[in-house]
Amino acid sequence: MNAIDAEKPVVGMVHLPALPGAPKFSGDLEEVRETALRDARRLEAGGVDALMVENFGDAPFYPDDVPKHVVASMTRVVAEIEDEVDLPIGVNVLRNDAAAALSVAAATESAFVRVNVHVGARVTDQGVVEGQAHETVRLRDRLDSDAAILADLDVKHSAALADRPLDAEAVAEPVERGLAEGVVVSGAGTGHEVGGDHLRAVASARDEAGLDAPIFVGSGTTPENIGDLLGVADGVIVGTALKEGGETTNPVSVERVERLVAAADEVR
Repeated sequence: MNAIDAEKPVVGMVHLPALPGAPKFSGDLEEVRETALRDARRLEAGGVDALMVENFGDAPFYPDDVPKHVVASMTRVVAEIEDEVDLPIGVNVLRNDAAAALSVAAATESAFVRVNVHVGARVTDQGVVEGQAHETVRLRDRLDSDAAILADLDVKHSAALADRPLDAEAVAEPVERGLAEGVVVSGAGTGHEVGGDHLRAVASARDEAGLDAPIFVGSGTTPENIGDLLGVADGVIVGTALKEGGETTNPVSVERVERLVAAADEVR
């Protein structure tokens, strides 16, 4: 995936506090902005290869269509991060608003987006969330955006509607039929580790399908397991392990970032 020019990239998460209109919004958008810029600077200082900006604080999340003010706030914050750091940036609009993510990415010339349910459907705490690949890819063309799409397989905080084997067809669908550029494999929830057997099964199915799409680990990466993960996966998206005290909602710790990046560098 050309969106991130690094071997087996480490993507650091910028978890935005609650934005205007969300139940937990502090009432101070400047505070949101300062928090995002602080974490972005610390992630860059620690050596990550790219950033992913996400409206993490907006729970409970809209299933697939956030209000316009969310798009406006995220566009402002992402644009300021773009001015602050010299790293590729991705956008994820929770729970599954791919159109909003692409709109923010197009307006800010961001490099990629993450789509939690790109094809198929999943049962989530927002109800049944359905993929809209047919709309997402066409919107990308209409916006003349170069943003790559990273599509989750069996995204965290969700369950399948029906049992389905993890085979070459299942892994190929988001790429061959949904035209995503890469796939994301996660644990059961935020910060939960991806099982090694599961990750290897995804990689094997990808290879069996004859695809060259990269596989990113989307949760649970730590300095202790990143070597094993990058032995199979093509990159990692990391949030919780980079925060002070290992708490997702805490500020980014430069020391924790440096430690994880150093562990990644040992295997790449």
